[in-house]
Amino acid sequence: MGRVVVSGYLVRNPLGGYMWQAAHYLLGVRALGHDVWFYEDTSLYEHAYNPVTNEFGPVYDHGIAATASFLSRLGLGDRWVFVDVGRGTEHGPGAGRTAEILRDADVLLSIAGINRILPEQRGGRPSVFVDIDPAFTQIRAADGDRVVREVLDAHVAHFTYGENIGTARSPVPDAGYRWRSTRAPVAIDQWAGTRPRTRAYTTVGRWNETQRDLVFGGQTFQWRKRTEWLRCLDLPARTGNEFEIAMDVESVAGDPGVLRSHGWRIADPRAISGDPWRYRDFIRASRGEFTVAKELNVRLRSGWFSDRAACYLAAGRPVVVQDTAFGDVLPVGEAIRAFRTVAEAAEAIAAIEADYPRAAANALDVARAHFDAAHVVAPLLAAGGL
Repeated sequence: MGRVVVSGYLVRNPLGGYMWQAAHYLLGVRALGHDVWFYEDTSLYEHAYNPVTNEFGPVYDHGIAATASFLSRLGLGDRWVFVDVGRGTEHGPGAGRTAEILRDADVLLSIAGINRILPEQRGGRPSVFVDIDPAFTQIRAADGDRVVREVLDAHVAHFTYGENIGTARSPVPDAGYRWRSTRAPVAIDQWAGTRPRTRAYTTVGRWNETQRDLVFGGQTFQWRKRTEWLRCLDLPARTGNEFEIAMDVESVAGDPGVLRSHGWRIADPRAISGDPWRYRDFIRASRGEFTVAKELNVRLRSGWFSDRAACYLAAGRPVVVQDTAFGDVLPVGEAIRAFRTVAEAAEAIAAIEADYPRAAANALDVARAHFDAAHVVAPLLAAGGL
């Protein structure tokens, strides 16, 4: 048994997707028999989001309470610590022991590099970086972004959800780092065992983001998903199926009316994502997932496949996802369907509906074979020497 510290994002963004993302790493490490701790601090980013009040700011009470409740239900309630660097305070069951927890870890897993743990804090122990935002991370690093490169340089190994990055299959630059492929881990037993309660294909996410577009190779690549969604407006009419998205569509004036006029239902994303158990219930109630990808990953063929889609598969729900060339590394054809055009998306939905029980059974099989948390996490730990 070793000690592993998973460094991630819970207190400052206590939304369902982020919380389960961190939890799956913790549960995967625990399943391998190691002593695991969750660590978070405000060294790189101070502001926290409160989904109840819809406010951002350096106030952490809600996130601390949400983290304590969530991890307790997973049997990890005594294995976390949050450090408010600005105020010099520590919170959680590890409060007062942070230096010891970090120093005695055999390896640290840094999810997205959202916390900066200096080598002297971890006693020189290795840290492994997991990139959950492929193409964006590499292009920023290749452009010489100082903070991004400092974060990457602090790790002994680098993994990315963009499984084609670092190969001839994608033009995304490696920025001088050796990128190894990984994918989102899922604790299957947390998701499986229920039947759909609605006829709707659903998804959860952010509708529009205007601040993260990038220029690469003289071309502008959009990080936002809104543009891709608007290309799929006719999908309900083409298929006759139900579709519901839990996204902040109202962030762009007029968009809710456009979507509804084409047959899309819109759910309140804060109500669903504000609690990790409601988030899970929403996915498990769904018939499957339909979603688009960021243009950045589509055009650059990064091979990205979302952690949310992996949760749908673990719940036994087939997924129809805009093609980022993930078919190079994942089995496409039954539970996972890739599309490039709205016509292909309609064909994918029709193929699933032609034998839904088969597609649903295959979804769980694919999740077990390709996304099981312990299997996904093991190579990360090995890269750190554990």
